Amino acid sequence: MVRAGALLSGLAVGLGAFGAHSMKAHYDAAALQTFETGVRYQMYHGLGLVLCGLLAERGWRLRGAALCLLGGTALFSGSLYGLVLAGWKWLGPVTPIGGVLFLIGWLLVALAGRPGNGNARA
Repeated sequence: MVRAGALLSGLAVGLGAFGAHSMKAHYDAAALQTFETGVRYQMYHGLGLVLCGLLAERGWRLRGAALCLLGGTALFSGSLYGLVLAGWKWLGPVTPIGGVLFLIGWLLVALAGRPGNGNARA
């Protein structure tokens, strides 16, 4: 998960640069904002994956959180990229599913840090 998070974060940097420098002439402000939201959330959750990977020995909750963050990134950010770059409007309903996975992932991170759960330190 550390590698996956690092790759997602690095890709977010590249996509952010692409959006900032190559897309301005071809997309309107709303599309650029949507793309930037995808990049931003990809970065946040890529870093979250790194965290989960570094702490994975603390139990199943962090492994589950990592899977939720990875899946959430694919669905949330991926759907926003598809909406902007390919015009795939059918992806609109997919975005909130990714957001729900993000919420579940962060809840699992919080539960993994709870004292007394048998496999985590506070």
